[in-house]
Amino acid sequence: GFIGASIGGALAIRVGRKGSLLVNNVFALLASLLMGLSYPTGVFELLIIGRFLIGLNAGIGICVQPLYLGEIAPRSLRGVMAMGTSVFITGGILMGQVIGLKELLGGEEYWPILLSTSCIPAVLQLLILPWFPESPRYLLIDKGDDLECKKALKKLHGPDDCHAEREDMEKERVTALGTKAKKPWEVVMDRSLRWQLISVIILNSAQQLNGINAIYFYANYIFTRAGIPEPRIPYVTIGTGACECLTALTCGILIESLGRRVLIIGGYSLMTLWCVCLTLTLSFQDASPWVPYLSMVCVFCFILSFGLGPGGVTNILTTELFTQTARPAGYIIGGSVNWLSFFLIGMIFPFIVNGLQQYCFLVFLVICSLVALYIFFIVPETKNKTFLEIQQEFQARNGIKLDENNKPEVLLSTPL
Repeated sequence: GFIGASIGGALAIRVGRKGSLLVNNVFALLASLLMGLSYPTGVFELLIIGRFLIGLNAGIGICVQPLYLGEIAPRSLRGVMAMGTSVFITGGILMGQVIGLKELLGGEEYWPILLSTSCIPAVLQLLILPWFPESPRYLLIDKGDDLECKKALKKLHGPDDCHAEREDMEKERVTALGTKAKKPWEVVMDRSLRWQLISVIILNSAQQLNGINAIYFYANYIFTRAGIPEPRIPYVTIGTGACECLTALTCGILIESLGRRVLIIGGYSLMTLWCVCLTLTLSFQDASPWVPYLSMVCVFCFILSFGLGPGGVTNILTTELFTQTARPAGYIIGGSVNWLSFFLIGMIFPFIVNGLQQYCFLVFLVICSLVALYIFFIVPETKNKTFLEIQQEFQARNGIKLDENNKPEVLLSTPL
């Protein structure tokens, strides 16, 4: 996943957003083939290589798909369309939980078929995506192809509704004249992108370090203490996947009316509350027969809160906080931080649990509350704003002013 995220942005620049997604399907198809053949051939190395390739596919997909959706969407529907990534990820998790039941493909003899099902979305995308246009922003700003950009805009928005989008792109193209797509290290060194970069790093690391993985780790223990028979726990676990899928859909419905800040700050604030409640209920599990049921409620509420804000809005903000030349590099950095954080929490979480036990949620309480405060004070609302308008809001905080062409100038001093 980390390797895929690291090359996803570069691939999106070289072969385009749509081209990257099409190429990425090759990894999924190869992975499905190798994993499916590993059992009948008895060659376990095929399974390892297949898992590596599907991780590469996931890393590229998580990087390029929201990038493509964010760029082709009209400004008023950008949040809804970008939420499609989270909706289908959570839907995939739920589907995996369902078909992974022993009654379906969860049996020992069926797991190669289960792993090979990853080829289905790849085949569907190869059949459907060629009918969609390339990102108009990529065509105009990165490639300088005005004719293809107009064709793509008409195909996406219709001949009568594409003029406003075209004007926004033209303004952004003017600001990017003479500027090539930035490399990740160029984004790191660019003072005009300092707070955008810090925000993306914090949001992507917090998405993995906020305790959602701890919740899934503790879920089986909590369900067992609540009296649910062990053979029935997989069926209850499906409820957690359904919760996350439901809140991703709800977030998609609310994001253009409530805005990004309300959802993500509200999500982290609620997660802070549920961390307190979980610590208390896990500490007093034996105090009363109904306390384990309270723990179950807290688990589902925590997952609902995560899906309502941090789970869905984070990818949208990565799209919106950068302009065209810096956006792929922003996704490389954000995606890499996200996967590294996922790896880190997987390595250290068992030690945190062994050392702190139920009090491990106090660590996540601190993380969630600090991230909510950071977003409240630093990250502006991006709903229904152009990418240039969002950039301008960050320039004052970065100590930058814009010239007549909206290009950044570094302020040597600031007025008292």
